[in-house]
Amino acid sequence: MRRSDRGFVTVEAAMVLPVLALFTVALLWALAAAAAQIRCVDAARAGARVAARAEPGPAAESAARAAAPEGARVSVERSGELWRVSVEVAAPGPRGMGLTLRAEAAALAEDTAAVGAAGAGAAGGDPVAGRPEPGGAP
Repeated sequence: MRRSDRGFVTVEAAMVLPVLALFTVALLWALAAAAAQIRCVDAARAGARVAARAEPGPAAESAARAAAPEGARVSVERSGELWRVSVEVAAPGPRGMGLTLRAEAAALAEDTAAVGAAGAGAAGGDPVAGRPEPGGAP
């Protein structure tokens, strides 16, 4: 007497469909997290550009917040000749699934670049390297 194979397809489908559904949800979450990370990077860059143009700090923070995902934390600070803007946000999903997305951008302050170039040019040196020009007066 031969055993019947009836019902095996149904059991296999019942076992595979939840795995495929879970994989699909994980893939969609990963895409949403990647999109949020890209928005964080864009927001940090936008804030750094505004800060580098010597606009007020709140303007740089506002520019970064406008491009950042909702609920992001934005900080703008000057570190020597650089403006640093950082953006942090919890990953999308239930409570961010414990993942924090971060991006940081830095830009040279334009007032520093202008002073450095003017100072080197006034001294009769090479404005790019800050060295005296060949054949020039010491």
